[in-house]
Amino acid sequence: MKLNDLRDNPGARKKRITVGRGIGSGKGKTCGRGVKGQKARTGVSIKGFEGGQMPLSRRLPKRGFKNIFAKEYSAVNLVRLQQAVDAGRLDAQKPITSESLIASGVAAKARDGVRIIGNGELKAKLDLTVAGASKSAIAAIEKAGGKITITAKAEEKA
Repeated sequence: MKLNDLRDNPGARKKRITVGRGIGSGKGKTCGRGVKGQKARTGVSIKGFEGGQMPLSRRLPKRGFKNIFAKEYSAVNLVRLQQAVDAGRLDAQKPITSESLIASGVAAKARDGVRIIGNGELKAKLDLTVAGASKSAIAAIEKAGGKITITAKAEEKA
């Protein structure tokens, strides 16, 4: 292979449409913007504008409440923990933290921490330190002989 043989993949670089170069070009005169009016000009953004009529977003009643302080946890089932231990991605002898769960691919993202959910069965004896866990998950971990430390409650009191 030589340097002069290198090429982009076909279709990797798309050519921009040249506008305003005469009627014969297909994009001349109005340059694909239609004719006259506010939308034919540059710098116009009138999304949601309904010609003076009350916009739909303002006609509909507002409902519900969104708590801006709510924590969003990354959920992990007991089944996924057991599969990771069986596959050798998690070491059952070492303490397992949120960071080790993310590094092993058991949890997708950190978000505000990892929360263990009680779906499935756990046979391995694990020492977990996570942001949260359901009551059934705590019971299953302790039944298997493991230990769980929850860190989120300590943050709330501080």
